[in-house]
Amino acid sequence: MLLLIAAIGAFVGAHFAPFPFLLDTTDETVWRMPRGGRPTVYLTFDDGPNPNATPQLLDVLARHEVRATFFVIDKHITRETVAIVRRTFDEGHAVAIHWHSRELMFKGPSYVASTIQEAAARMELGTGHQACRAFRPHAGHRSIPMLMGAAKAGFVVVGWSWMAFDFNWFRPRNADDLVPRLANGASNGDIIVIHDGHHKNPRADRRYAVETVDRLIPELRKRGFEFGTICP
Repeated sequence: MLLLIAAIGAFVGAHFAPFPFLLDTTDETVWRMPRGGRPTVYLTFDDGPNPNATPQLLDVLARHEVRATFFVIDKHITRETVAIVRRTFDEGHAVAIHWHSRELMFKGPSYVASTIQEAAARMELGTGHQACRAFRPHAGHRSIPMLMGAAKAGFVVVGWSWMAFDFNWFRPRNADDLVPRLANGASNGDIIVIHDGHHKNPRADRRYAVETVDRLIPELRKRGFEFGTICP
């Protein structure tokens, strides 16, 4: 029985753990960036573009002169929001591919590869810019065929560093809680995730994210960190 429980735990953890686990032992996945030179952290944003929150977030990043990486959902890029994605590129940020469901966990490598490539092609057609060659699956859920498919498409699967995301222990997310936890836990090479959108609701209220970033950047700078993008 204990062996069965352990086997089930290993299977679940390999696919759903929000940190490196079993499947993530090759160069096909990245959960933190290489350490070297000046201490650097990597702000990343998921589930946009959000027509309300993403422009406000871009304003904050511009004011602080910080570049970040946006993992955007293909179906959220519409006539209304494509200009936001174009602005994101134009202001020097990296823009990568995200997905809105667990669907790709259960597809073969060729399907995954074509899905990512088609999303990147649509992004380039709409914005005139090439996507960063990084892919983040929904909630970090992954499978061996997904990793193979992303690699086939020429993309690396990107996660995030230990506890470096905007959860708040089942309480409403707010800057007062998130800023000290993210700042105090940061280390060189960390990838931090904050959500400027939502995988189902592209207009989700993300005021907490804008405020968190506005306050987090100065706190990280006080600790000697610089900021980088997943794709230079």
